[in-house]
Amino acid sequence: MKKGIHPDYHPVVFEDVSTGKRFLTRSTAVSERTVQWEDGNTYPLLVVDVTADSHPFWTGNQRVLDTAGRVEKFERRYGKRVRGGTTEQKEN
Repeated sequence: MKKGIHPDYHPVVFEDVSTGKRFLTRSTAVSERTVQWEDGNTYPLLVVDVTADSHPFWTGNQRVLDTAGRVEKFERRYGKRVRGGTTEQKEN
């Protein structure tokens, strides 16, 4: 690696604001806030809105979008696509 062109890569603690869970990892992110970790060392603390502990996809609480209704609404507004690349327009 070339010297002096890479950002400082160091241990950082991330905290999920909604669950309060913290985890130690490495990052180039910096923060003025610090926290003392379980090993007795002090690390920069970055508070984030979403992690795997609170993201709906990972928690199983994701909502299902009504994609069929959205397609039907689009077809009503702009016409339904049929074979051959032409469109059927709705009658007013």
